[in-house]
Amino acid sequence: MPFAIGLTGGIGCGKSRVAEKFAQLGAAVIDTDKIAHALTAPGGEALGAIAAQFGDGYQQSDGSLDRAKLRRLIFADPDAKARLEALIHPLIRRRAAAEMAALTHAPYVMIVIPLLVETGQYQERIHRILVVDCDEARQISRTMARSGLTEAEVRAVMLHQASRATRLQHADDIVTNNGALKDMEAQVIQLHARYLALADKRREKMRTA
Repeated sequence: MPFAIGLTGGIGCGKSRVAEKFAQLGAAVIDTDKIAHALTAPGGEALGAIAAQFGDGYQQSDGSLDRAKLRRLIFADPDAKARLEALIHPLIRRRAAAEMAALTHAPYVMIVIPLLVETGQYQERIHRILVVDCDEARQISRTMARSGLTEAEVRAVMLHQASRATRLQHADDIVTNNGALKDMEAQVIQLHARYLALADKRREKMRTA
């Protein structure tokens, strides 16, 4: 199993942009959010199970998942949230594991897991946790700008995520993403060098074990 970092952070913190920079530097990136979208796209593996559990009213005319409608349901009904997670999380983990197993020549793997802290999953696959952090005002403004959600809707999402303090308590490494793009990229470049060294050290240890 390659050296792996779990990248996480709250909504609007800039996880995707940070992951893109790591990919540009040569890291292999597995994004569980993208896997989830693929599973719920038209013809996706999860759609049948979701329809069986919640009914056909959560599919859009193109056959994809009506995410906004389902989000409203799970925010209002904790039992529905638990049932949805029980359906989709195993599918995401299975696909992520398959992608990771195929990355035999990657220097290291960055797995983007938005709910890493909340679920406690993937611990057996990752060696470090990297938290992308920013202040809550930026989380809200960035998410509103990109998604069209209202401030109240963004805050509702945040209430269902781990708090900023809790995420930081779990972090081995932190990228602070409050300022200019170049500041974030400089932090990523430093971490990339550290992860290459740690991955080399782990490979050497495995060879001599």
